[in-house]
This record gives sequence, structure tokens and C-alpha cells, in this order.
Amino acid sequence: MESLFRSLGPVIGRPSPVEALRAGLGALIGLGVTGVFLLSPVVDLTLGLYLIAPFGATSVLLFAVPNSPLAQPWSAVVGNTLAALVGVAVCSVIADPVLRIALAVGLTITVGILCRAIHPPAGAVAMTAAMSPEAVERLGFWFAIAPVATGTLALVVCAAIYARLTGRRYPFRQFDEPNRHRTEDPDPAKRIGLSREELTELLDQYRQSFNLGVEDLARLIGAAELQAAAHRTGPLLATDVMSRDLVTIGPDTPLSKIADLFRHHRFTSLPVTGVEGRYLGVIFQMHLIDRAREDALRLDRGYLAAFRRLIDQDRTQPVRAKDIMSVAGPRAVPATPVGVLLPMMADGDVDAVPILEKGRIVGIVTRTDLIAALARSGLRAQG
Repeated sequence: MESLFRSLGPVIGRPSPVEALRAGLGALIGLGVTGVFLLSPVVDLTLGLYLIAPFGATSVLLFAVPNSPLAQPWSAVVGNTLAALVGVAVCSVIADPVLRIALAVGLTITVGILCRAIHPPAGAVAMTAAMSPEAVERLGFWFAIAPVATGTLALVVCAAIYARLTGRRYPFRQFDEPNRHRTEDPDPAKRIGLSREELTELLDQYRQSFNLGVEDLARLIGAAELQAAAHRTGPLLATDVMSRDLVTIGPDTPLSKIADLFRHHRFTSLPVTGVEGRYLGVIFQMHLIDRAREDALRLDRGYLAAFRRLIDQDRTQPVRAKDIMSVAGPRAVPATPVGVLLPMMADGDVDAVPILEKGRIVGIVTRTDLIAALARSGLRAQG
């Protein structure tokens, strides 16, 4: 009985309030923009440019679960459009309303699966057509173009723009797209030794093709392997492996001095600190390269020339540490397990994680520190 009650409860993990607000605001904006600039909340049986109830369900998928295979552009636009065509066709030949609605939804599901365009709101689109004989008689198959295809496409465009502006990814990632370095190697998290075909076969075997994409399956497997490796590192903490003799800079340190420190110490990162060692941010060598790249593109020069110009310019129009430092990267405390640090640096975004205590930096764990610690842990395990 207890398991029965548990099964009736929520199965989704506890969501972030920020993510809930992001999704809700996205749907508000998407439907608002679509309604104001393209469609109308007032039913127009002349042009068919009006909002329909299934667009609300489509918005839930596009803005709340944009990674779902059911929310992708093909599924949304093609699925809704096919549903409208099926609904109009059934409405034209079946007089009984109950049979008409049931047949329209059933055929929509079958056609959607065959066309790999399953989109749950499509059932509501077919039902809307089957329940609206007057609109169907007036608009005919134009109903599939406006409002259905037009409105769905508008929502998809809004979702893609909103996802980019809020740090999400839509449309869905592709398993074989170039990595962040624009090379053909998969991202480290996806180097799991399984091909796209094998991952697809796994999804089909467990009937999860409609719930999960190949890209996300690869990332989940990679994350699980990384977490399992973290468990094998034992009780190592950040304080056990961090570098303590730090070279830090202040927020007003000029670019020429930063470049000299990178060259002299061969570091890949420099922490930026304020009064009493309070941590403010970190500068990675990549920040200097990015700054030089921007200057090179603007002036149509090579990287080396652009970088030299930045150093020379520093004497007249100073570029300071605070202008290029990162303030939003990951950070940890001395008691953070090494296993927690692994995923922070696994994807290549950062080269080091600062270790803070009461807002002050007391150490830093670099990739070199982490690799050395894992190597020692592996040797102890073999011994």
C-alpha cells in the first residue's frame, strides 16, 4: 500500500524556482508575441489567424522541456500540421461528433508515429478541428496552414530565441555536431565508446525514443561514469590536493603585468583578489586570447599583432584585470570532495577551481592538481 501511495506522488525531481520562472515567462512571451504580432485571440473565420487552445500545450513543451524529442521543431510543426489535416479530413466525412473526435485523435497518433512527428498537443489540434465543424467548413484545409502551422512555427522561433537568451539549448543538440573547439572529437562527456546507432538501439530497446534523445543519453551515461569514478577517488578533499602558494593579482592590475605573470609562472589561471584576500574572480589565459581575437577581427590583423597592440595600448588606454576576469565560474571549499571537482573541469570550460573559505581564497585546484591526485589514488588502489 505504501508503494502504491508513493507511485501516485510526483516522479520529477525537485525543480529550481528559477527554472520554473524561466519556463513560465517564456510561455508568456511566446504566446504573447504570437498573439499580438501574428495571430489574434479573436476567432477570425476569414483568414484563420487566431490562437487555439493546443498552442498552450505546445508552449509547455517548447519552454518547459525544450530537450524533449517531442518538443523539437519537426515534431511540433509537422505534428500539429498533420493533426490539423487529419482533423479536417475526418470532420468532412464523419457526421457523428463522438466518432469524429475519437477517429481524428486516433489517426493523428498513428500518422504522427509513422512520420516521426509525435507531439502530444497534436491530439488536441485534431480534436479542435473535429469539434469545430463551422470553422472547418469555412476554412477547409487552410486551417492546417493558418492558424496551426503558422502559429506553431511562430512559437518554435520564439522558443529558439528565448532559449539562446536564457542559456538553454533549443533546438535539440545533435550527437555528431562539432564540439566546443570546432573539431570532430566528441565532447569529453560523450566519449563513452558507444556509437550513435548503438545509443539509438538502446533507446528503442527500452522504448524511450519519445522521451530522450541520443545526445542526452550519451551525456547522461558520461555523467554517470564520471560520478562513479568520483566515488572511487576515496576520501580525498580539495584541501588535500589544492595549490596553496598562490600568485594573485588585484582588480586594477594592467594587462601587461598579467601577461608577464602568465609568461613567467606558466600558469593557466590567475585569481583576482581584493582587500584581505577576498576573492573577486579569475582570469584564464583563454581570456587574453579571446580579447586578442576580438581585436584581430575588428582590425583585420593576426592574433600576434593584435595581442602586441593590446599590450602597447595598455600604456595609454589601460585594460585592467577587472575588465576581463570571470566572476561566475565554479568554486569550492576546502572540504569539497575531489569527486565533486571532477565534473567542474571535465567539460573544458575552466582550467582551475578556486577554493574559498569565508569569501577569501585559500587555494586553487588546477587540472594538473586533479590529474596528479587521481593518478596517486589509482596507484594506491592497485597496490
